[in-house]
Amino acid sequence: MEPSFRGRTAVVTGAASGIGYTVAQHFAERGARVIGVDLADSVTGLMADLPGSGHHGIVKDLTAPTAAAEVFEEVVDTAGTPHILVNSAGIALLDPATDVPAERWKATLDVNLSASFFMAQAAGRIMLEAGYGRIINLASQAAVVGLDQHAAYCASKAAIVGLTRVLSLEWAPRGITVNAVSPTVVETPLGKAAWAGEKGERAKAQIPVGRFAQPDEVAELIAFLASDAAAMITGQNVLIDGGFTSV
Repeated sequence: MEPSFRGRTAVVTGAASGIGYTVAQHFAERGARVIGVDLADSVTGLMADLPGSGHHGIVKDLTAPTAAAEVFEEVVDTAGTPHILVNSAGIALLDPATDVPAERWKATLDVNLSASFFMAQAAGRIMLEAGYGRIINLASQAAVVGLDQHAAYCASKAAIVGLTRVLSLEWAPRGITVNAVSPTVVETPLGKAAWAGEKGERAKAQIPVGRFAQPDEVAELIAFLASDAAAMITGQNVLIDGGFTSV
């Protein structure tokens, strides 16, 4: 039986595309009120078109110093206390380690790590007062294995796993669980384009199940971790990689 999120408010970053949009849609279909956050202006219309009512889009650059506080001020004004945060926004700027420019290193850490932390921090302050919360951070298989030309990306995602463990330890006694989800390549539109042709076939051949993950599969896992059925699961990095990291 699928979890129901009726009466819950879910905040999803990166909600205008890819995994974030699929997660937002998944929660909306199961009764949640969704607040989607994205740099793209399209997030406003996309959230308005989700199944159900009361959804809301916020256009925000989450790397700005006051962005997280501003987002959650708007969340509370619009929908009340948030119950779920999914940190899905992220970028992948790939370079050989000897050639990583300082600005691309900083941009990767700013979006993938710092924005996720400050969003979790702002959400956590509200959730701690309420005595309930579910935070799910998008990490990656790159958090636990080395990948060619992924120095900045691997560093940012490994840091997400470490951050997840600290937040889970501090906040578990007050009703908040914090977990990370680490997918392999996911067949979003961008994922399909980036891993098309021979490059993609070679990558699939290294995954024991022989394929990439689907966005809906990742959304299902996130929804489980956000549900009351997962109340005893916290501080975990749950891999959804078809066995890639077990090889």
